[in-house]
Amino acid sequence: MAEIPDFTTRPELAGTFGMVASTHWLASAAGMAVLEQGGNAFDAAVAAGLVLQVTEPHLNGLGGEVPVIAHDASRGETFVLCGQGTAPAAATPEAFADLGLDLVPGSGLLAACVPGAFGAWLLLLREYGTLRLREVMTYAIGYAAHGYPMLPAASRGIATVAGLFRDYWPSSAEVYLPGGAVPEPGSRFANPALAATYQRILDEAETASGDRDEQIEAARRAYYEGFVAEAIAAYLATAEVMDVTGQPHRGLLSYADLSDWQPRLEEPLTFDYHGLTICKTRPWGQGPVFAQQLALLDGFDLAGMGPGSAEFIHTVAECAKLAFADREAWYGDPDFTDVPVKTLLSAQYADARRRLVGPQASTELRPGTPDGRAPRLPAFITDPVPGRGDGTGVDPTVNGRLAVTQLDQGTGEPTLGTSGLRSGPAAASYRAGDTCHLDVADRFGNLVSATPSGGWLQSSPVIPGLGFSLGTRAQMFTLTPGLPATLAPGKRPRTTLSPSLALKDGEPYLAFGTPGGDQQDQWTLLFFLNHVLAGMNLQQAIDFPAFHTAHMPSSFYPRQAQPGVLDIESRAGEAVIEDLRRRGHQVNVRPAWSLGRVSAVGRRNGMLYAAANPRGMQGYAAGR
Repeated sequence: MAEIPDFTTRPELAGTFGMVASTHWLASAAGMAVLEQGGNAFDAAVAAGLVLQVTEPHLNGLGGEVPVIAHDASRGETFVLCGQGTAPAAATPEAFADLGLDLVPGSGLLAACVPGAFGAWLLLLREYGTLRLREVMTYAIGYAAHGYPMLPAASRGIATVAGLFRDYWPSSAEVYLPGGAVPEPGSRFANPALAATYQRILDEAETASGDRDEQIEAARRAYYEGFVAEAIAAYLATAEVMDVTGQPHRGLLSYADLSDWQPRLEEPLTFDYHGLTICKTRPWGQGPVFAQQLALLDGFDLAGMGPGSAEFIHTVAECAKLAFADREAWYGDPDFTDVPVKTLLSAQYADARRRLVGPQASTELRPGTPDGRAPRLPAFITDPVPGRGDGTGVDPTVNGRLAVTQLDQGTGEPTLGTSGLRSGPAAASYRAGDTCHLDVADRFGNLVSATPSGGWLQSSPVIPGLGFSLGTRAQMFTLTPGLPATLAPGKRPRTTLSPSLALKDGEPYLAFGTPGGDQQDQWTLLFFLNHVLAGMNLQQAIDFPAFHTAHMPSSFYPRQAQPGVLDIESRAGEAVIEDLRRRGHQVNVRPAWSLGRVSAVGRRNGMLYAAANPRGMQGYAAGR
């Protein structure tokens, strides 16, 4: 068992007025400013979320998506806000087969779903916020217009795709290569086109009405039915864009797809564990896998093992493999498929699955048989092309896909290790795009957890005149017919985005989350167990050495798996690492502070608390 250090990289903040924690200090500051001017947690979350679109463009954008889990104290209501856009009407497996593709590409225009983030933020503001549109948009507009410090990770991301921008995506070069050069880390960077887009939305909203709610609705129309949708549709109607396949393709998203879409409010999926009720998204996201892991782990004496011990790490990793195998077989948009969630989270099912956890690491993908139903898996798992399943790459002769000669580990944003392809004209366009996160608690008892993502600058070209890129979330669909996650028009992709909220005795207790794709519900699980079982405060739980398994197929193109691989921070210690290797884990030792970017806010004993991650050197919490 590793010792829980008294020293933390920054304090666990405590106060009574309000707390904001996020993956960027400017977003946290903006959210706190909104609280100071009298706004509530929902107002602050919207302001912070829009700032993240500006200051972390390599991780999210105005063309991306966001799921939100929140608690409204005045209504006594915990809810999920789904800002995950749906697949275009023209997006079918047959459409991709006609192009000779058996995977949805991870870059370019083919993988675009309806951008859901802006609509979701507007719905959150209208239904639960108190401030006017101008009061929450002003921070994002200001940073986009007047500049902000370029993050080192964003500069590196731009550098990797600079050649692609110059040769194939000129609209991106215009925005992100000012004067033809990659912006230097720390330099003041502005996006005037994006600022103009925000400003025009606000101007049209304020011209339409003086009423707060009517202004918010007018802003939604400007995006989804007005000039933004028109610009997106006009570009996609003619643009043929180079993507990771090494071939140019035209997008499938249309004006009708945008104008027909609405964000939606849903009840959360809940699971009780050690006196807390965990709230997650339903299985259109991977959120239930967090609860499945808890159900499996409830049969082990984790507290006795102690956090950081080889036995603890082995047990958590092996249970994660089982839960994520079920994700691959059973999760999908419940509007389109019958997901046996009740059984997957039942004690009886967990008891049966738990027996598969042995003393040695498994290298098999083993989905279960809930209600006696036999699992089926996508073709990229059952019939992988040469090289795709073993981490060495994609056969360049199969379906015209671009060769992957090397997947470099450990560069770029610290939350994901895959940095990109190393060959071919579109090599730089394959990036393991990443994500942001924010949490807010206010003095009124409200709590918000949100994980914005998509619209990464490195994965899709900037829409001319708008200053932002579309998302590529459709890459998480499978093209194998008849599966829960099979692509279909109007369907939500089974996203990795997974904010978390916990209640205690029905009252909001903790909001938390992280970027990191498939790792999100592993890194947050460690944080949660550290806090709940080991008694660590929020900052100690975040700082503690992290690990995750890379055993499951990636949700990102080209859908590779690394069976048996366990990534772990070097701070776990050589003795623990060697013990894990003896247990059969293929241990990949990562730098000391490299895995995860968890942030959190909490309420307990009449106080508010917050903590943020030192990894990546940009997350911060603010509060008083």
